[in-house]
Amino acid sequence: MSKLARVFSGIQPTGVPQLGNYLGSIKNWVAMQNSGQYGELFYSTVDLHALTVPRDPCTLRQETMEMAAAIVACGVDPKRSVLFRQSAVPAHTQLLWTLGCITPVGWLNRMTQWKSKLQSQNEAANLNAQAAQGLLTGLLTYPVLMAADILLYRATHIPVGEDQVQHLEFARDLALHFNKTYGQKL
Repeated sequence: MSKLARVFSGIQPTGVPQLGNYLGSIKNWVAMQNSGQYGELFYSTVDLHALTVPRDPCTLRQETMEMAAAIVACGVDPKRSVLFRQSAVPAHTQLLWTLGCITPVGWLNRMTQWKSKLQSQNEAANLNAQAAQGLLTGLLTYPVLMAADILLYRATHIPVGEDQVQHLEFARDLALHFNKTYGQKL
């Protein structure tokens, strides 16, 4: 594997990691870091992604710090990997806005997680026309923010769970759409 390989991966701040956080992400981050196969590793507590549901700001800040501390305690070495809080880098939201301005809403409506939440809301409300009324825009645009995260770091490797594969494909499609729209490579 090329030393030029760039990894980006994020984890939502839930405070002290659960076993699923460790086995699904953190353990793999440490293994990737220690393998010596990657040129740059960018690991983030993705606190902006955590805002897709209402969160108490004080709790979110505390859980973000706890998650970062736990990531380091589990073996991610800040001298060998870049560990950061997503909201501390304004370029994430700046690229989100730029990409969001060219993202067809139809693409977002096809996302499985959005459709699942919409269906749940519909079943709860039992109203087709008003099913989306209670859903928050952050959930709809979540894939655009994830695309911004990936594209900002020009990541070549993005370790994700099965539930995020569709969002990876969306990021690829959105990058191609940007390149075609603006005539430059993102």
